[in-house]
Amino acid sequence: MKKTVLITGASRGIGRETAKLFAQNNYNVAINYYQGEEAAESLFRELINNNYSAIKVKADVRDRKEVDKMVTTIYNYFGNIDVLVNNAGVAQEKLFTDISEEDWDWIFDVNVKGIFNCCQSVLPKMISNKQGKIINISSIWGITGASCEVHYSAAKAAVIGFTKALAKEVGPSNIQVNCVCPGIIQTDMISHIDESIMEELKRETPLGVIGSPRDVGELVLFLASDKANFITGQIISPNGGLVI
Repeated sequence: MKKTVLITGASRGIGRETAKLFAQNNYNVAINYYQGEEAAESLFRELINNNYSAIKVKADVRDRKEVDKMVTTIYNYFGNIDVLVNNAGVAQEKLFTDISEEDWDWIFDVNVKGIFNCCQSVLPKMISNKQGKIINISSIWGITGASCEVHYSAAKAAVIGFTKALAKEVGPSNIQVNCVCPGIIQTDMISHIDESIMEELKRETPLGVIGSPRDVGELVLFLASDKANFITGQIISPNGGLVI
């Protein structure tokens, strides 16, 4: 039976490339988006035009009612959700002393509460089915911390702790929960970084390159596969050796 993956924040960057990889590997793909409607539509059309199975579903992952409605829509359309990829996320660079309460809440609501909402919404059926895969996208900064990104680093570190704890809790139900912590990846999120800084980051990376969304997507695809059935609670960082 064809498996279904729900990818949050799938309209661009890592989420978009991951959606393409899952479609190419015979998954039904549920494309979640919130603000990037045009980008989500173009991805949906690209998949459908290549005879892949996909739907797009708008939902703000911060809003539990919207998440539950999205999950129900996917169940009604595809019958199940076998894999959840919690990719939706936001970042912000600010001095710690300049971070407002609104900034802090926004970062945590999207990056942490969003994962909480999505996991709670899909887990009852996964537990009933005695199988499922959850892959949470954190960041290398959740491991090491990043100057001028205290709120982002703290939220991404929370995702790591969340992953480890949930893996222990749902392991007896044959559900694997893992966390991917990408390093420097060529996406819109780093488009503002000066070219000279990017060159310095390349020099500091043992592999000498900046990662691509596909590099992350391939890892997510592997963790969703049967080849990763004995892997759970792990924190894996595709970063070219920048942090070892």
